[in-house]
Amino acid sequence: MTHHPDKDYAGAKLGMWLFLFTEIILFGGLFLLYAVYLRSYPQEFAAAGGQLNWIMGAANTVILLTSSLCAAMAVTAVQRDEPRRAAALIGGTILCAAGFMVIKYFEWSAKIGHGIYPGSEHLKAGAAGESVFFSLYFLTTGIHGLHVLIGAALLGWIAVKVKGGRVNGGDYILLENGALYWHLVDLIWIFIFPLYYLVL
Repeated sequence: MTHHPDKDYAGAKLGMWLFLFTEIILFGGLFLLYAVYLRSYPQEFAAAGGQLNWIMGAANTVILLTSSLCAAMAVTAVQRDEPRRAAALIGGTILCAAGFMVIKYFEWSAKIGHGIYPGSEHLKAGAAGESVFFSLYFLTTGIHGLHVLIGAALLGWIAVKVKGGRVNGGDYILLENGALYWHLVDLIWIFIFPLYYLVL
């Protein structure tokens, strides 16, 4: 596959990997914080984790894995100069992102409805470890949710370029980088799910 001669593909790829590395540092810090507090409050974390809906968490894991598959297939479709198929697959990824956020909305609403949110009277009255767990849960899943929204918007913008022929078999670095970003969003959730929903 021949690349566009005027574009620095190696530079664009390197730039994306450096950006992804900063994202890994951000979430790595949050996971490190989780590990430190888990050592201090193992029982409270297990009890708090038991209050999360693991079925919703598992459903979101399947949704994100499906979305990553669609994103990877979209890159292959563009490389084969199949713009309509690529755009449809990107649409599938965005649809999965919407499904993820809908489940997350219901999940957060249920918790907030039960008075479980950072700084709530319910958590202030309970064990200190429970309050720490839910503060970390809302912070981590909130930042992750923001990444899902950004990723979906980014892929939507790329899909328009695919349809317009500006992202094609000879110039697909934009979609490749967009898919890379999406895979990272997926990978981070693969860590979030067992840490928060399956904590023992």
